[in-house]
Amino acid sequence: MDERFSTEYLFDENEKPLDRIALDGGFCAIFRKIACVGDSLSSGEFETKTPDGKTHYNDYFEYSWGQYIARMCGSTVYNFSKGGMTAAQYCQSFAAEKGFWDPSLAAQAYIIALGCNDFNHNRFAAGDVRADICPDDWRRNANTFAGWYGQIVQRYKEISPDAKFFFVTMVSSGKPGASGIVDRQAEVVREMAEYFDNSYVIDLDRYGAKYGDEFRKQFYLHGHLNPAGYIYTAKIIASYIDYIVRHNMRDFKRVGYINTPLSDSEMLKKYGTLDSDI
Repeated sequence: MDERFSTEYLFDENEKPLDRIALDGGFCAIFRKIACVGDSLSSGEFETKTPDGKTHYNDYFEYSWGQYIARMCGSTVYNFSKGGMTAAQYCQSFAAEKGFWDPSLAAQAYIIALGCNDFNHNRFAAGDVRADICPDDWRRNANTFAGWYGQIVQRYKEISPDAKFFFVTMVSSGKPGASGIVDRQAEVVREMAEYFDNSYVIDLDRYGAKYGDEFRKQFYLHGHLNPAGYIYTAKIIASYIDYIVRHNMRDFKRVGYINTPLSDSEMLKKYGTLDSDI
């Protein structure tokens, strides 16, 4: 490989997330099974207002950014999501009712995009990651956003011990009070990535486009994204993951073994060490 290609494309230390948009998904495609845990924005939800003044919400999963990533990368992507979802509801009933804790659905990567409904509608306290997560028993986590979000991660780590986790921050809408909610959610999400191993932040709060008036004219259908908005989001999330992989290549070299007899956890149990190819 040309050394210039290695340093300028893969490892450019001056590159910021989303400086480059990977239209084909880039290195996001190394994950052959991805699970998207989220709310309406992860579900391709369209918002419609009828002439009688009523608002209707419908999840169209084929329009979700997860399924656009699936078609972009040729990967299998699960929609572990629903409009209105909160971290608490996900743990208390939704995931079990839908069978989303089933080990047969174990993924290599989990993209978690929750927080909007937790703060906007249900008024959950943000909590503190280290104080509210019990590392030995997720059943003892606190009744906070951090506690429920942490439970999701812990339970999927039980199912898929070597999976990679990508935690998505919210993007400010510019509406009154929105920035405070975004700040609280982002703080918890960033702490999650420090607390759990194999975890990374897709920090759209810092690096994504703001959802201001001009953005909404192009990419919104009333209060939710339109089809183009979901494609846009898919490109952004896949490109961010591509950036993370390129800048942490050694972290991802054994992704192909996740959930196989040659996974890191299985190899460590059997041999007490991993093979070293470099």
